[in-house]
Amino acid sequence: MQITPMDKSHIDGVYAIEKDCFAVPWSRKAFEGELENKLAVYVVATEGNDVIGYGGMWHVVTEGHITNIAVHKDHRRRGVGDAIVKALIGIAEERNMIGLTLEVRKSNDGARKLYENNGFKLEGIRTEYYEDNREDALIMWKYLINEEALI
Repeated sequence: MQITPMDKSHIDGVYAIEKDCFAVPWSRKAFEGELENKLAVYVVATEGNDVIGYGGMWHVVTEGHITNIAVHKDHRRRGVGDAIVKALIGIAEERNMIGLTLEVRKSNDGARKLYENNGFKLEGIRTEYYEDNREDALIMWKYLINEEALI
């Protein structure tokens, strides 16, 4: 498995995973737009020519906002998601971001555990955040500098 920056050649694979993983998937056009978005940073996990996972974030001023992470169903529980999260954390550290944030479905125990294992902590709740079923989103943060320095 390799983790590399996402480019146009990866869009078909990324979009196929997106449609399979999310109740309200992003459009193909949205991912194409992310390649032009100066704030966006996306990586893909590949095996050979196959995209087996992807993740992205927006670098906004001093923070990273993880927008999406997904792994093809045939490649889950193999460390792909963990490698993607670690790659995004590494990029954030290289860019001297103060931290990373994300929203995750309250019911998504697997994703929550992945994030917790990578140092993310629960910081809040967005009530009825998800359009498809009005489920709450948990707001998680990973600080890359000493939290005391933020006060």
